[in-house]
Amino acid sequence: MKPSKHRLSSLAEDITIPEDAPFRLRLHILFGQIEKEFELLYLENLSLQEKLDHCMNKDLICSYERSAGVIAAGGSSANVIGSGSSNATLPTTAQTNIISAIVHDEGDTTALAPIIGTGGGGKGLKAKFTSSSSKVKASNKIKAQTSRIVSSFKAQTVVSQVTREFCGHKDGVWQVTAKVGQPIIGTASADHTACIWGIENGRCLLQYQGHAGSVNSVKFHQNRDLVLTGSGDGTAHIWQAAVNWESSKRGHSSEEELDDSDEQVEDRDRVDTLRTPLCEFTGPGGHSSVVVAADWLPSMDHRQIITGSWDRTAILWDVESREPVQTLTGHDHELTHVSAHASQRLVVTASRDSTFRLWDFRYEIPAVSVFQGHTESVTSTVFARDDKVVSGSDDRTVKVWELRNMRSALATIRTDSSVNRLAVSSGGIIAIPHDNRQIRLFDLNGQRVARLPRTSRQGHRRMVSSVAWAEEPLMNCDLFSCGFDRRVFGWSIILPKEN
Repeated sequence: MKPSKHRLSSLAEDITIPEDAPFRLRLHILFGQIEKEFELLYLENLSLQEKLDHCMNKDLICSYERSAGVIAAGGSSANVIGSGSSNATLPTTAQTNIISAIVHDEGDTTALAPIIGTGGGGKGLKAKFTSSSSKVKASNKIKAQTSRIVSSFKAQTVVSQVTREFCGHKDGVWQVTAKVGQPIIGTASADHTACIWGIENGRCLLQYQGHAGSVNSVKFHQNRDLVLTGSGDGTAHIWQAAVNWESSKRGHSSEEELDDSDEQVEDRDRVDTLRTPLCEFTGPGGHSSVVVAADWLPSMDHRQIITGSWDRTAILWDVESREPVQTLTGHDHELTHVSAHASQRLVVTASRDSTFRLWDFRYEIPAVSVFQGHTESVTSTVFARDDKVVSGSDDRTVKVWELRNMRSALATIRTDSSVNRLAVSSGGIIAIPHDNRQIRLFDLNGQRVARLPRTSRQGHRRMVSSVAWAEEPLMNCDLFSCGFDRRVFGWSIILPKEN
């Protein structure tokens, strides 16, 4: 995958906690608790500040009413202000109270005109009032912004937690994907294997060992029990993914392609393995470097696939002949991701040249559109509902685009870490995996929905490389994530009703 992905965003990510050092675990737990306490204190302080400001504004209004009553009654104060005498000045506190109350109620200083008069000293005092009013306006603007931020925190009603953990890979996991209609997920790992997992028990049901390099991507066929994988060995494979549920429960299988062992292995530790693909895409006209991603292209029976490589090209393949149909060129640097539309013959390719391209295969001569807007490598692009495309980048932004308008993004989400392979749910919620071990949720308008919890007991310990939504909740799992800590998680996420 990307050469720069092995870097981590903080020093803490480079530290692996030994199992024989419980005091470090305790420290991590304590620091996590301290962080939570600080967040609670911060929110409480904002709430108290709002209440204090509200009380002060009430006092200012009352003070202004009292002062205005004295002046309107023809008292000495009104005469002194109108005379322009150098000694005729209100105390500083009174000035501030009056102008604050007036600006709070009226929004300008026009109400001061009949009170200040036209004397020379009045002009100086009016200038002071105008200066004070600008400060008060700025203060009110900051208060309003703070209030909106606080209200966004108060509206946080998303409930999320880890409900499944899938362990077994011996190296980082590049991608996770869910199978529509079956309680299984697939993972692609740098340990040269791809695995199919049962969501119900968290066990590996089948391990594919046919690649000679890192397995960088994995995709299920929509209708058949087939899996498409792309690898660092420069090839893409299609292999049989039929799972014998009865055999998986007993811990062994009678398939001829599966490894047999004479040793007595406990059922719970037995993993069925497969080494022979149904189709291999390589050879003349194929890729000359690492295949970073592959996807099924919609057709009569998904008889075409698309692959992307570090050789700066994407290739459209025919599944039956295993021959290249068309080579897509134009990117200036290595490709990082390819993705196909679920129902239309559209493909997006992302590259380290900071652009992504939309390829339209609905016509005899494919059309291509270039989307520019990121400043660094584009790490992933996926289709979303309502003819939208969502792109993520190493420039720490996620952008939402409309297919009919590629000049500017509809929404820009700014984050604090590089973005990896994101996913968009059917309801329009974007799950964003980060280098800094966080997973954040946003809607297609760019509004923040939630940040998934990450503590020493749940969440990833190194960069999160990929996420995938389940079309329908699978065994209480709505979202799946994987990372370079070799771990795969299933998350239960309960969103607000409006989302």
